[in-house]
Amino acid sequence: MIFKFLILSDEVDNFKREIKIDADATFLDLYKSILDCTGYSDKEMASFFLTDNKWRKKQEITLVEMDTDSDEDSFTMDECVLSDFLEDEKQKLMFVFEYLTERALYIELSEIIPGKNLKKAICTVSEGEPPVQITEIQDVKHEGVTFDLGESFYGDENFDLDELDKEGFDGLDGIDISSDTDSADIY
Repeated sequence: MIFKFLILSDEVDNFKREIKIDADATFLDLYKSILDCTGYSDKEMASFFLTDNKWRKKQEITLVEMDTDSDEDSFTMDECVLSDFLEDEKQKLMFVFEYLTERALYIELSEIIPGKNLKKAICTVSEGEPPVQITEIQDVKHEGVTFDLGESFYGDENFDLDELDKEGFDGLDGIDISSDTDSADIY
């Protein structure tokens, strides 16, 4: 059986890849075929996430074993066969290729072709340039994150560092808390 995957990006409108791969291949094989058709480096961490129809993450399949103490099972790409996790056409998954910002490619199992096999994955459609693999930190948008560093930063609008009483801070005698310095000086 052959799986045909359609791969798209929410960052680059004209980016499109289609990969055909044997259903008995592993997620590691799919990972390598995605790297081949995008030109991405294998030096970066990556994961697949099985998702629901609205792209909400469900099960993670990692590139390397994560040392977790949780009760949840850990799945790695080299041990997970595609057909064990994917059963239906239109099933969705994400390929997270940049962990810091959780940038991802969106993948849909667009067709299941029964009665045929492939020895090696092939990219059958390659349109547009892929999104860059690594973004510079200054390029990262901080949408929806705000910090109020104004007068009420300490929880009280009337907070005044000069009014801080040294009496309740036994053992901290060597620290200068005067407002004249930028940071505490230890004597």
